[in-house]
Amino acid sequence: MKQTIGYGELTNMLLAAVTQIRGNHELLSKLDSFGGDGDHGTTMLRGMGILEETIKESSSRSIHTLLSDIGWAVMGVDGGATGPLFGSLFGGMSEPAEGKNSIDTATLAEMFESGLASVKTLTKAKPGNKTMIDALVPAVAALRKAADDGLSVTDALAAAAAAAQKGADDTKQMQAAFGRAKTLGKKSIGNADPGATSVSLIFKGFIEGVK
Repeated sequence: MKQTIGYGELTNMLLAAVTQIRGNHELLSKLDSFGGDGDHGTTMLRGMGILEETIKESSSRSIHTLLSDIGWAVMGVDGGATGPLFGSLFGGMSEPAEGKNSIDTATLAEMFESGLASVKTLTKAKPGNKTMIDALVPAVAALRKAADDGLSVTDALAAAAAAAQKGADDTKQMQAAFGRAKTLGKKSIGNADPGATSVSLIFKGFIEGVK
């Protein structure tokens, strides 16, 4: 069980998240087709491609710089709010990592809390509204609890991945309150939210990458 992670482990986590999105982008677009434009998977695929390219081009070996660069790059992805929201998540994560070569569980929790705060500047969505927030909020809360309980980074990420998965699954029973899906009313109930599903896949990649 890893107590800390460095630049190498972080890039492994990010690249594993890329792999998860690539393997499931058709599912994400299918979920989006029930109430959106049906392009969420394609947009996430572009975003993850840019994320991967940013890692390859990075030469600083700085965790803060890498996440900041990824944030700005992903934020510019075309495709509605997806790029700005996920770009804000990664960009926000960079701030608590400034000046640090290794990340323990407490810092990791701070990073994701900062990322969540950044996302919240762009959306008024709350838990229960059938958005990415429904997976991200419980994942971040799980990381905070893990940090407070003194768990390892590995155990913390496993708890976050489980919480994100449950959060995404729970959106199946929710009625959409944002985006085009909102116009469907109760007809939006029955399918998982694509944004929440993307968050759960990213956290699944994170735990696989750190292991």
